[in-house]
Amino acid sequence: MTNDDLFNEDTRTPMPPSTDLTPETYLNRELSLIDFQKRVLELATDENIPLLERIKFIAIVGNNLDEFFMVRVPGYMQKMRMGIGRTRPDGYLPSVLMQQIHSEVNELIKEQRQTLEHLFSLLRTENIAILDLQDLSNEEREAVRSYFRTEVFPILTPLASDHARPFPFISNLSLNLGIYLERHHPDTDERSLEFARIKVPVGDGLPRLVNLNQVLPQYGGLPVEGHKFLWIEDVITDNLDVMFPGMTIAEAHPFRVLRNSDIDYELEWDEDEEKMLDVASIIEHGVRERRFGFVVRISVPNTISERMLTHLVRGLEIRDEREVYLIDGHLGTANLFEFASVDRPDLKYSAYVPRFPESFSPDTSIFEAIRHQDILVHHPYDSFTPVEEFFKQAAHDPAVLAIKATLYRVGKNSPVVQQLMEARDNDKQVTVLVELKARFDEENNLEWARQMEAKGVHVLYGVEELPVKTHAKVALVVRREGSGINRYVHLGTGNYNASTARLYTDLGLLTNNVEIANDANRLFNRLTGYAPETQYDRLQVAPEYLIHTLVDLVDNEIEAAQAGKPAHLIFKMNQLEEDVMIQKLYQASQAGVQVDLIVRGLCCLIPGLPGISDNIRVISIVGRFLEHSRVYYFQNAPHDLKFLAGSADLMRRNLYNRVEVVFPILEERLRERLMRFLRTQLRDNTFAWELRPDAKYYRRQPNGVAINSQDIFMRRSFGLLLPTQDEPSE
Repeated sequence: MTNDDLFNEDTRTPMPPSTDLTPETYLNRELSLIDFQKRVLELATDENIPLLERIKFIAIVGNNLDEFFMVRVPGYMQKMRMGIGRTRPDGYLPSVLMQQIHSEVNELIKEQRQTLEHLFSLLRTENIAILDLQDLSNEEREAVRSYFRTEVFPILTPLASDHARPFPFISNLSLNLGIYLERHHPDTDERSLEFARIKVPVGDGLPRLVNLNQVLPQYGGLPVEGHKFLWIEDVITDNLDVMFPGMTIAEAHPFRVLRNSDIDYELEWDEDEEKMLDVASIIEHGVRERRFGFVVRISVPNTISERMLTHLVRGLEIRDEREVYLIDGHLGTANLFEFASVDRPDLKYSAYVPRFPESFSPDTSIFEAIRHQDILVHHPYDSFTPVEEFFKQAAHDPAVLAIKATLYRVGKNSPVVQQLMEARDNDKQVTVLVELKARFDEENNLEWARQMEAKGVHVLYGVEELPVKTHAKVALVVRREGSGINRYVHLGTGNYNASTARLYTDLGLLTNNVEIANDANRLFNRLTGYAPETQYDRLQVAPEYLIHTLVDLVDNEIEAAQAGKPAHLIFKMNQLEEDVMIQKLYQASQAGVQVDLIVRGLCCLIPGLPGISDNIRVISIVGRFLEHSRVYYFQNAPHDLKFLAGSADLMRRNLYNRVEVVFPILEERLRERLMRFLRTQLRDNTFAWELRPDAKYYRRQPNGVAINSQDIFMRRSFGLLLPTQDEPSE
């Protein structure tokens, strides 16, 4: 089966199956995302997880909700204001969905705060606490006041707002204090009320959590027992008299603002000059504009006065009460990641050191190891070092002629990018496609791109259709060997990012298969030049071909089931939302195909519906590591298409609006490992939730032997052995 067999040149979108998607068969993606946050939050209540790690899950939920409001909610707000009706099969009108989001997020935040208070009480028994100012002695409070005068006061800038000075601009993600001040006029003995705002510059010179273990000894010579902190906004509030001499503090309340941060990359076409504008300039402009998007959410404490809230709502031009969230407690839990600095290893996960795959040896070059056999690595259980070594040896090997790579999210301190620049220093041809449109990584990627350009690296920013992101993870090394050329390819499900490779589960394939190398060459020619009709032998590439391949392979399973053969699909991904694939999976279920879906995040498909999805099972695994790999198994496919892995989820954006690469696993021993991997995850009964026909997730409970797939992978890279398999070497 080749791409020529699968691709119908008359259309780029497959015809959908006859099964219609309706509100009864299609879940709303935004509400499904909120359900995912509930699963993450449930980990914070798990007594089997170390205490400080449970705090991290609280912070993750806070961070995820921030991104949800900045990226997903603005589109519905705009549709609601423009009077646009329902556009998706879930049947929600934007106004109804906004109300549902407001209700469910409020309930989620309530649960989050209740869980957090419980965790804080447990931390206090471990002598770790975030204190209130009144918990301090007079000496301790004076030491904090000295700290404020020395390290905080010089950074703060109060901005008054009155008839002569407009309400100040409030930046995205900013924590602020709204303050009412009383001014006494001695000549008339009258008092007037004034408003001022102070931005709390967390991250720009100030920590969110003031570490009393540092402050009290330094500014008061006082000892501290255990680990003690104060919220920085409490410290500022307690010292407002220093900021406003001659004024009386009537009231002060924190507030936090989120703005629309979804940059529109569709505006880069200059219609007057009929040419593409400079990509880097577009990105820079977009990142700057992100700070000025319209307000999508304001969070305030539930103790705020009515007059203060009214003033903030008016000043921020908030149009809808659903944009206001009243919070019980301090605002912005994403900063609780700062608890990771507490030196209590007994309250954290045991340190895990990834194994170094036996396929590699310090005495053998990585290229020799790859020539010997294809190598499949499973991060973070297998070290990311071999991937970095792939780039490092390529950069310094005199036989290497050229390196080509796609970069999506590489991190701030990127060994891979450093090696690419060193390769250019060593006179190798280096071509890198840097995806500047990687949301919230634009500035970082732009900085790396400019550094590489300064070194002489050929840096590109995407194919000629700019709105199409390049999300594929591919690297190609061209090496002279003997009298000829050999090529080595790395293909992955995750980014070339050493930091996330320790936290995200991903797969990577290292190969010098000639057909895959040829395809990699064709892909880079497609990305760097003009070749819209490029065809591939082994790689499945979106947006041109991937959806057609997947549909045909599902159809093949349907035909097998209808012929009375066993038929089985196992798909593992981050998100499932694309209409045609969901319809196809329903059709497969109705034909008798067993369908197992491992979907970490949002899932719009509903399993177990009588006559529609009886044969579909959906689980979500949420644990210590972020499940990020994408794997697709087709029982009756040809051997070279039975297992596919790659960068694409089954979402519209991945299948139609991104350059994605899904690659085959060609060697039988590696296919066996992937089957072990999938079966281990399907058996997880510790950190797996099952989606049921009522559209709710239920956490699996061990019935006998507890199976934690991530824990098993930490001991054995690809999990439980198959029934007929002996222990393989990893």
